[in-house]
Amino acid sequence: MKRFFIILPLLLSACSIGPSFRDISAPIATAMQVDLNRYQGLWYEIARFPVSFEEGCVGVTAEYSLNPNGTVKVVNTCREGSLAAEPRSSEATAEAVDSSNAKLKVDFVPYIPFTAGDYWILDIDEGYQTVVVGNPDGTAGWILARQPQIEDARLQRGYAVLERAGYDTAQMILTPQ
Repeated sequence: MKRFFIILPLLLSACSIGPSFRDISAPIATAMQVDLNRYQGLWYEIARFPVSFEEGCVGVTAEYSLNPNGTVKVVNTCREGSLAAEPRSSEATAEAVDSSNAKLKVDFVPYIPFTAGDYWILDIDEGYQTVVVGNPDGTAGWILARQPQIEDARLQRGYAVLERAGYDTAQMILTPQ
């Protein structure tokens, strides 16, 4: 029990809200409809806003798969400091909060109440090759792709989507793959 009280504050601080990278007075819109069957699979992180839980991470990927109950299993993997480093992964469950499937709640610590975070799919191309993700409070945002590198036009489209949603893309960092 003593260990629980030592670990709990660490978990809660890890879940705390960080700085916002967007002007929250700007409107934020999601993709019209997301097909979670097509969304499944491996995505490479192309760019992100600096968030504490990804500090020092390179070679970041996210893998999504549908659970039998309709939720989405999420496995995020990173290599700390070097692409040659051993990967470390964390698992979560995501659940769509509306019929568009573009607004999800992702929970990495389901045994602690109120830790699920917003994961909004702001834009996804027709071929499900590039996706832009953010959240209404602007504390996180990502550009993901099916390949570890993308052409500049796709990256610029991602930046434009984030800028329309009020994000300051000058604060984004490219993720080495």
